[in-house]
Amino acid sequence: MNKLRIKKLGVLSVAKMYAVMAFIISLLIAIPYGLFIIVFSLIGAAGASGQSSEGALALGGGGIVMGIVVMIAIPIMYTVIAFIGGALGAVIYNILAGIVGGIEIEVENAA
Repeated sequence: MNKLRIKKLGVLSVAKMYAVMAFIISLLIAIPYGLFIIVFSLIGAAGASGQSSEGALALGGGGIVMGIVVMIAIPIMYTVIAFIGGALGAVIYNILAGIVGGIEIEVENAA
């Protein structure tokens, strides 16, 4: 067993990895959530169609637009926030690793 110590992280590489992971996770959240908004706005529009066709059209159209905006905006926001957070985390790690010594890991050569 060999012990290795992580003394420094590449700030840009950590930030990119965080951003990609957050993008994938946010897509898994935002797409069903956006579809949920679209479906229920259309159901609400169908229920409101007996009273006022203009109001029903506005409700259904607004819900569709909002669902699409959610499916686009949430992944973009999460990706940007994760990129910044990953970069800050790597910078903080690099500073603290210089003081504390970093993280030790044990590795083994594969036979």
